[in-house]
Amino acid sequence: MWAVVINPVAGEGKGARSGARVCALLNREQMRYEIIAGTNALSTSQRLATFLKQNSEISGVISVGGDGLVHLVLQQLANTQIPFLIIPAGTGNDFARSLGWLVNEQDSEESLVMNALSNTPRTIDLGLVDSEWFGAILSTGFDSVVNERANTLNWPRGPMKYNVAMAQEIIKFRPRRYKITLEDRVIDTQAMLIAIGNGRSYGGGMKVCPNADLHDGLFDIMILKPVSTFEFLRVFPTVYKGTHINHRAVEVFRSRKIKIEADAIAYADGERVGSLPIVAECVPKSGLTWIR
Repeated sequence: MWAVVINPVAGEGKGARSGARVCALLNREQMRYEIIAGTNALSTSQRLATFLKQNSEISGVISVGGDGLVHLVLQQLANTQIPFLIIPAGTGNDFARSLGWLVNEQDSEESLVMNALSNTPRTIDLGLVDSEWFGAILSTGFDSVVNERANTLNWPRGPMKYNVAMAQEIIKFRPRRYKITLEDRVIDTQAMLIAIGNGRSYGGGMKVCPNADLHDGLFDIMILKPVSTFEFLRVFPTVYKGTHINHRAVEVFRSRKIKIEADAIAYADGERVGSLPIVAECVPKSGLTWIR
């Protein structure tokens, strides 16, 4: 029995269309499944929890939506060894990118579903921050401020909302002072942004931690030291290739655990975690999924 968890409004309706195609494929392959789609995140989570409790033989969970839905599903499946398949149908789809799946027509629903039906899932690492699981990036600093602003905007919709929020915040943003405790050192520094990567990207393909590995048991931690607004805007496009890590103001560390203290907030997989301080740990082999 499969659970097909659908966010129908993801990707401005792509979630509904993609979910219909996934169900058609399962029907074609004569696979039993149940559709799980609530009116909001809480009801969807509750319906998934009920499904998991009531079914002892579960083939896997298929998440059809964006990173927000993946984040919701992970809260239920982490450390259960129940495999999950991601059908990227949202705006960013960054965890799918970290798994190696392309977020375009080259990786269609059919190729993803048939891969899951014919191949064995693999274990991956997940991050745990203050009892909340995440798959890709935990961050604090400028991007979190932008997320806070974007969440207040009713227009524009989609990826442009982030760009508008960024334009509104960049002029007045000031670096914060952070105390960062890793396993082998304590760093007291000013920074514009700190990204803790289990996966590689966020924000719809920004490779903020380009060398992060889902199988090494460690976070990649990228720290951007203070730079001028002009320099930030000049270097910003390089994050899409991951070459920003070569900039003189960027430092990268690796650690299994991290504690961050500051007057700031944090986001994980695009979802609000809350105010610092936070403690995060990379938990090896705590997820089970299909990797390209």
